[in-house]
Amino acid sequence: MAKELGHRQIAVNVVALGAIETDFAGGAVQDNPEINHVLASQTALGRVGVPNDIKGALAKLTGGIAALLSEDNRWVNVQRIEVFGGQFI
Repeated sequence: MAKELGHRQIAVNVVALGAIETDFAGGAVQDNPEINHVLASQTALGRVGVPNDIKGALAKLTGGIAALLSEDNRWVNVQRIEVFGGQFI
């Protein structure tokens, strides 16, 4: 997307969440112990996230996200901010 939108001076950045125990994807992480265990084994913290884990992070990142949208940070592009508990490191 960054290459497609770059000529219009549009930067493309993303905040990416890891596995969180919610009803997302049909509640697979929340309701299926096997999936939960596999994903938990892939994180540095040894567990999947819960909504409170990301609530604070997203609240704190709001200022950062707003900063990414400002003209002052127009050169920040193609960045992925991960909130994922160290999954796949």
